[in-house]
Amino acid sequence: MDWLMAILHVETVTELWWVVFGLLAQLMFTARFLLQWIASERAKDSVMPVAFWYFSLAGGVMLLTYALYRRDPVFVLGQSLGVVIYARNLWLIYAKRRVGQTPSE
Repeated sequence: MDWLMAILHVETVTELWWVVFGLLAQLMFTARFLLQWIASERAKDSVMPVAFWYFSLAGGVMLLTYALYRRDPVFVLGQSLGVVIYARNLWLIYAKRRVGQTPSE
């Protein structure tokens, strides 16, 4: 494990777990773009699946948590705005669905 800690520039196991957490958060963002790309290719149109916003929100919250731990104000500010935007998009999607429901649903 010492070689991994050297590669990731960490000195403690706690720091190692935080870097692993940050890498997983970044993978959430990668997954959302892959998902969007695949959905668009299948539809032969630009498509934004609802799952894109879930991956965005999960990745954003994870990266915000990591940024808070690292006490990086630039990173915190950037992720804070993103989390609000992702949550708002999900809110709008579900509000639209509620309006479209009939009383029997």
